[in-house]
Amino acid sequence: MFQLALKNILFYRGRSITTAVLTFVSTMLFIIFVSIQDGSHKSMLENSLKIYTGAIEIYHKEYRDTGGNEYLIEDVKTITDKLSEIEDIEAFAGRYETYGLLSSREHSAASMISGIDPAKERVLSSLKEARREGEFLSENSGNCLYMGAELVKKLHLKMGDEVAFVGSASDNSFAADILKLCGVFKTGLFEFDGSTSFINRSYFDSLMSAQNRASYITIKLKNMDDAQRVNSEILKLLNDDALESLTWKTLMKTLVEAMEVDSIFGYISLSLFFVVIFFVIMIYGFVNVSSRIREFGVLRCIGLSGANIFRLLFYEIFVLSSLAVVLATPIAGFLCYYFQLHPIVIEGMAEMYRDYGVVSDAIPLNFDIFTILWNLGVIYILNFLSIVYPYFYINSFKPIEASRHV
Repeated sequence: MFQLALKNILFYRGRSITTAVLTFVSTMLFIIFVSIQDGSHKSMLENSLKIYTGAIEIYHKEYRDTGGNEYLIEDVKTITDKLSEIEDIEAFAGRYETYGLLSSREHSAASMISGIDPAKERVLSSLKEARREGEFLSENSGNCLYMGAELVKKLHLKMGDEVAFVGSASDNSFAADILKLCGVFKTGLFEFDGSTSFINRSYFDSLMSAQNRASYITIKLKNMDDAQRVNSEILKLLNDDALESLTWKTLMKTLVEAMEVDSIFGYISLSLFFVVIFFVIMIYGFVNVSSRIREFGVLRCIGLSGANIFRLLFYEIFVLSSLAVVLATPIAGFLCYYFQLHPIVIEGMAEMYRDYGVVSDAIPLNFDIFTILWNLGVIYILNFLSIVYPYFYINSFKPIEASRHV
């Protein structure tokens, strides 16, 4: 049957070339489309994590739901000493966050003010790279504020202007100070840029009585895919029922759900495309089979069974599909790999879609062998399904009737 299938492929060159080209184009588009979708989601997630959120964060169990100074992490140093024992952790730091009122000469706005370690933050986040004016914080920044661009607009500030801060210290006492605008950042996340300021942790600790205390501890991993496993190690090391360690899947649940919904709609769109391709291949195959009814009738008359006819059609589509896949996969794989290393850049995209969490103009593709393999599996399945109806149509004719068909 296989040899006969090869002869048929060579004899019906037009049909064979058309089927192979359709499969080639489908394979290319499918692999690249899924790669763009996965790459965009991965890039969105990584960019969101880079801005401020860690791959893993450690909290007091009541802090995220209730908040307040009663649920700060005490004795941060003891915890960070334990974290240094885990090899998969690239960097970590305790952050102290509070909300207060910032006032310029004529305007006021509520702001989350976060005390950060500038040296560690350069590794943990992309806050430094988001700088638009002035300077990023340093160990000697003192009362300097590093403020979101939208918040600067609300307060009508210029570089070097003084800002009055009023808030509550970690011991619930009154805290107030005159701060100075030294730097402005813009991440593209409108709400974050409009409500957040940063200050050197050592200076802020003195003002807020927060030495060796933290709202939470943020952790950056060498490989984000290891988050769940590393999180389990952290929980074992902490061995403290009052603390919880959460991965990015929990911390960024809204973004994860949004990506899942986007993936569903993406695959729905892709499935519609493949339905069209499937019917094109099937209809073309049906037309071809219809023109070969007499040939199949003669084969049935000389002793071939219905199963043999199916095997013949199967071998034909298998050879054509394999030929197209073998040609398309390396090309599509190379494009995915190349554009993963050198992302496509669309100038102005981040500015246009900043309210949707897009913070980069780059669209990287995602090169993943497993994803490519299941993509190929889908292509094969669709092509194999395309011969089912033509096969049953052939079998609807009796051998003698088919051999006399015109």
